[in-house]
Amino acid sequence: MNSIHKGWFTETNPLWPGQAMSLEVSEVLHEEQSSYQDILVIKSKNYGNVLVLDGIIQCTERDEFSYQEMITHLPMFSHPCPKKVLVIGGGDGGVLREVIKHDCVEEVHLCEIDTRVIEVSKKYLPTMSVVFDHPKVHVHNKDGAEFLKENDKPYFDVVITDSSDPIGPAKSLFAVEYYQSIKEALKPDGVLCCQGECQWLHLDLIKNIMSFCRDMFPVTSYAYTTIPTYPSGQIGFILCSNSKNTCFEVPLRKVTDADVQDMKLKYYNSAIHSAAFVLPQFATAALAENSSS
Repeated sequence: MNSIHKGWFTETNPLWPGQAMSLEVSEVLHEEQSSYQDILVIKSKNYGNVLVLDGIIQCTERDEFSYQEMITHLPMFSHPCPKKVLVIGGGDGGVLREVIKHDCVEEVHLCEIDTRVIEVSKKYLPTMSVVFDHPKVHVHNKDGAEFLKENDKPYFDVVITDSSDPIGPAKSLFAVEYYQSIKEALKPDGVLCCQGECQWLHLDLIKNIMSFCRDMFPVTSYAYTTIPTYPSGQIGFILCSNSKNTCFEVPLRKVTDADVQDMKLKYYNSAIHSAAFVLPQFATAALAENSSS
């Protein structure tokens, strides 16, 4: 069990056996059991406010930008002009914040099954949850897989799955059927980006998902970012496109220095976009048959 003991929160989980992540706690800000999961917010000594779901760190004020910017801008800058965007999960609001930075976006839909995550994030993570009231944002309190089945097809230019790990309410978001539903919801040139776990810990899971995505989409690829409070300090992204002309490694729209300032980017730029697809040799070898390059 994850717990706070002698002033420290410690995250352990069967998905990363034999290791743990600990943060020194200044204060417990919020704790509740929602209809779906345990929600905990702590104020940490070095990482600011921290959102924890079912004992697993979801984001911290200090390092959230790495994950939020990369899971958003890798697919958004790989599409020529994304106008309609769907975010599944992401109740903390971080991906929404980044999507809205693209002026071409006309509407962005957030599908979050647990509304309590949204409400808690509004209170304790204000720098992430700043755009819930934006006129382009539409929030749906539904299961992501069910929402995709009900929605008109094809409709979206970009679908981003900002999910927790494949246990509990997020388990269905790692299944073949879910990816097929996204494919059907995407326009002919549409792209998706899903949270893709850690190559140090979950390479077999990544290989499995990449394998069925390769059978489903003409282009698939895997990228990653560094983030200190996620297991092994790294998290990946699975990217797929309905168009055979997509090359994820080369952004279609590049950001200038002025763009970086205007969009208030702290991690993403065009160079790191391309670099994110350069994998260490052990991962390159394991995923070679699934590579789009």
